[in-house]
Amino acid sequence: MTEFERLIKENLLYVERFVKFRISDINDAEDVLQEVLLSAFKNFEQLKSKETFRAWVIGIARNKCSGYYREKSKNQEIPVDKFEENDFVCSPFGYVENSFTDDVFSSLSEKDRQILYFAFFEEMTQTEIAEKLSIPVGTVKSRLHTAKQNFKEKYECRKVDEVMKKLPKSLPEYTITKSKNKPFDVICEELKGLSIIPKVGEKTLWGIYNSESGNCEEYTETKVCRKAAIHGIEGVEITSTQYDLIRNTSRRTDFVAQLTDTHCRYLAATHYDGDMKKQFTFLDDIFMKNWGFGENNCGNEILLKQKNLIQRQESNIKTECEKEIDDIVGRYTVKIGGKIYDTVCVMNIGHFGGTIAIEQYLDRNGRTILWRRFNKNDWAFRRYGKTWEEMLPDNEKLTINGETFVLWYDCITDYIL
Repeated sequence: MTEFERLIKENLLYVERFVKFRISDINDAEDVLQEVLLSAFKNFEQLKSKETFRAWVIGIARNKCSGYYREKSKNQEIPVDKFEENDFVCSPFGYVENSFTDDVFSSLSEKDRQILYFAFFEEMTQTEIAEKLSIPVGTVKSRLHTAKQNFKEKYECRKVDEVMKKLPKSLPEYTITKSKNKPFDVICEELKGLSIIPKVGEKTLWGIYNSESGNCEEYTETKVCRKAAIHGIEGVEITSTQYDLIRNTSRRTDFVAQLTDTHCRYLAATHYDGDMKKQFTFLDDIFMKNWGFGENNCGNEILLKQKNLIQRQESNIKTECEKEIDDIVGRYTVKIGGKIYDTVCVMNIGHFGGTIAIEQYLDRNGRTILWRRFNKNDWAFRRYGKTWEEMLPDNEKLTINGETFVLWYDCITDYIL
């Protein structure tokens, strides 16, 4: 067996997956795959380092796939069915699913579809698009901006309609009743704050409901995409897109998180601010302030037992711990949406300098039934100019170590629906 044959044998599966993911027509994909292998064979001697063979042959495959679609686009017939799930992942549109991409893309004008196809699927520069369409570069910039805006508006409108079929527009009525039974131990593998288990293939919808009106004001769509590693620590990549239904805006954040036999933790967070991509890891102080938990960011324990670090009597809560802590504070029956759940309440106290408190009601499967956020009375006073008691006088209140905390909002996930 020659060296080329050995390397192809070791990497054929990766090349085949790459081509067949990009080209859904199986016959065309097989033809392109053969072109890739033939080109690799002819140019193998030009490869300086055999250690880079996989990246090199994948590069050939990428060029062959682009050539395939370039031929398809000569008559300006844009193959809508070729838009796969990842085609717009890194675009200004945020993460979108294949079915929505197809529907929204096909609803655009021919002019919009054409320019988006060349820019995002063919990955052509604005100069290349201008030459292909025989128009000025300035016209390309203007048309591309308009097309992206049209896509975003249509996408977000359809997305909200579809999600609201899964999440109720108004929070179902609920009651929380303290149980006389002893709290049970529970294994909770959910990532703190996202209510998703960091395992490839997991996904969840998370709705935020106004505590006064009961209406859904934001929802977050979260999906675990693939394995990932940060600074040599292996985990998974999570894409989380938050939709603000009041302002009609969206914001995407990507995470890398890790689940072990004992703990669950964040390793990195990536934010998108216009054209700026900002990434922070557990080595950064700003990351630890927002996403870190535990000593040296060990994360939150997945086996939860009552440790009596937090003592709760009705709405009066005390703790002697000065750091951020989680603890089971009791067993409760939660009735919501006509269903009854036997839960334990896990409280988180101490986040953001002790200005935020969280109630999380977990069932025996370790999944979130209800999630509630309380703000210290003077939290963000400079921003709002009022205390939370003044802004939300009728909302439920807790007293934590003598300080008043006011319920801000409730959250549920599609797990309970």
